[in-house]
Amino acid sequence: MGTLAIIISLMLLMFLAYRGISVLLLAPLMASLAVLLSGDGAFLLPIYTDTFMQALGNYIIQFFPLFLLGALFGQLMADSGAAQSIANGIVDKLGTHHVVLTVVLACAVLTYGGVSLFVVAFAIYPISRELFHRANVPKRLIPASIALGSFTFTMTALPGTPAIQNAIPIPFFETNSFAAPGLGIIAGMIMLVLGTLYIQSRVRKAAAQNEGYGRHTQNEVGNEKPETNTANSSMPLLLALIPLLLVIGLNALFTYGIFPALDLGFIDEAFENVSPDGQTGLWAILIALLSASAWLMITRWRQWQDLKDTVNKGVLGSLLPIFNTASEVGYGAVIASLAGFTIIRDAVLNVSPNNPLISEALAMSVLAGITGSSSGGLSIALQTLGSEYLAMAQEVGIDPELMHRVASLAAGGMDTLPHSGAVITLLAICGLTHRQSYANVAMVTIVLPIGALISVITLGTLFGSF
Repeated sequence: MGTLAIIISLMLLMFLAYRGISVLLLAPLMASLAVLLSGDGAFLLPIYTDTFMQALGNYIIQFFPLFLLGALFGQLMADSGAAQSIANGIVDKLGTHHVVLTVVLACAVLTYGGVSLFVVAFAIYPISRELFHRANVPKRLIPASIALGSFTFTMTALPGTPAIQNAIPIPFFETNSFAAPGLGIIAGMIMLVLGTLYIQSRVRKAAAQNEGYGRHTQNEVGNEKPETNTANSSMPLLLALIPLLLVIGLNALFTYGIFPALDLGFIDEAFENVSPDGQTGLWAILIALLSASAWLMITRWRQWQDLKDTVNKGVLGSLLPIFNTASEVGYGAVIASLAGFTIIRDAVLNVSPNNPLISEALAMSVLAGITGSSSGGLSIALQTLGSEYLAMAQEVGIDPELMHRVASLAAGGMDTLPHSGAVITLLAICGLTHRQSYANVAMVTIVLPIGALISVITLGTLFGSF
């Protein structure tokens, strides 16, 4: 009955989230339902105040700086005109003959540099619409192109990406954002190359059928340009690239150069519960994002129309994403405390006892799919099973960096099922429906990432982490 209670709770969470109800309300309600159905109703209030809220609070304590600085940096990139300049620069170089690759690369450069995928979607969609219309390519392929560049290889695979999906495993495995770089690059290339080839094949098929751009009304969310406080939309391309290079470069410098050269033993002495080995990877990302944000504010000082408004929008923009994810973590903590979860946990851990990579990939994929969120599913899985996976990896001699990379990749596969908030938002921006575009989105964000994940598990099992 306890296992059935968890399944009912998860199915209702997925269904109601698909219907548009906020996870801030759903998470505690569905957690409470699971407790009641499990026969533990007498402990409902203490479970909420102690288990749910403590897990929610701990997650915010650990990751709020990353959400805050990531949202701020994304807003600064958008309002400074840097994001638009980078997108226009790629368009100028590739032209309209390679519209799919142009859109994918524009999104990839921005997201790998730390710009929020939602900011990227709003910035790139108007350019995509114009390019696809001029090239007479079906508009229904725009969401797949944006999703490939934003939701896949730059989010989970490429080493050093500041995406939250690449940062969450750091404290659990004591790694850094460059974990298993070679395998990450291989996975990224699989997604990029095969994804681009797939969308190009859809373009050719549409051309053979004389489909064209299609007839679309002007009443599109994407046409309603979001309010921006653009300092200078004609920002030179080289200047626009500098903050992205700062994020990547400083992250690498502190990860591989500065922190390893420092004697951080004094931190262990001063802070009993802080382990530098598990935190320096996260600290490096924070320093990089903060430095790049400061560079944008200072170097564009005279061009800002209202810097205070941009900063406020960026800071406030971090609150809903982190509280959504933290609520899902709280929900996962409650589920993990129930007796029925023991059966589920043991089943997952025993899928492949001699190769925890397979078990880990399954756990991350299932939870990301149920929650419709890569960061939410990854957080729930690692909060409940992270210590077990680390112990299993150490027992069979698997490098924690490989566990890190597999966890991130797995979380980026099933997270884009139809109820995913990112998918719903992207389709709304483009003014398209699931029926028109979701099949192609699913191919590049689910099927191909799972293929890349399987490749990494196979290579990692045969050759280890590299």
